Amino acid sequence: MRELFDEVYGQAQLDPQEAVRRSTRGPQRKRFYKTVGLSETPDGYAIMLDDKTVRTPSRHPLVVPTSAIAEVMVAEWDEQQDVIDPTSMPVTRLANSVIDAIRDEAQTQAVADDITKYFSTDLLFYRAGYPEALSAREAAAWDPVLFWAADDLGAHFILAEGIVHVSQPERAIASARAALPSDPWAIAALHLVTTITGSALLALALLHGHLNADQVWTAAFVDEDWNIEKWGLDEEVAARRAARQVDFKAAVLVLKAVAPSAG
Repeated sequence: MRELFDEVYGQAQLDPQEAVRRSTRGPQRKRFYKTVGLSETPDGYAIMLDDKTVRTPSRHPLVVPTSAIAEVMVAEWDEQQDVIDPTSMPVTRLANSVIDAIRDEAQTQAVADDITKYFSTDLLFYRAGYPEALSAREAAAWDPVLFWAADDLGAHFILAEGIVHVSQPERAIASARAALPSDPWAIAALHLVTTITGSALLALALLHGHLNADQVWTAAFVDEDWNIEKWGLDEEVAARRAARQVDFKAAVLVLKAVAPSAG
């Protein structure tokens, strides 16, 4: 099983775009199993192929914390046809990354550190100066999240026009970081939402139930949707966005399974 998912996520990748790039390399593996199931263990729910526990690329048992995650993964494996297509198994890929790459507190904090970088350059801080209609659309989608961060998290951020970098207050960054989860599964799913949307604040709003998944997705693509309305949809952009949405939905599913407050 190692070589199959090494091609998709490597040892620690959480970036769905890199996953898609890697998946195009080399031939796909034929389906080698007949039945798929799950088994409850002291550590969670193990995914079984022909009554044998699946292992991650680093040879750890593929065991997940909730039955909701496990059942989706069982369906992903069961839906494979003649060949196994890892790009059609986003929850399995995310689970592999969590199990192999976030095994202790230090690794969990490293992922939190990476998310925290976005609090200095978050998508929501940088606004279009024109046209006015686009500025208004950004404000409608993004301002409520910033107000929520200020009121509920005590994180007061600074806005900028255009792409010129603006330094954010250290206190705001620290307050937002304090709202990050410590659970490896939650932090991994949150990281994936952050990298896909370009916004750790949108990810936090999802985690804390301030926005639901559809609202987060719409807010993340305000600018892109504006350009599509004006100039049409490029096929490459559409394919990239579709791939991102697959992984976004997987991250949301995992986040909801391990963090009940998630929207």
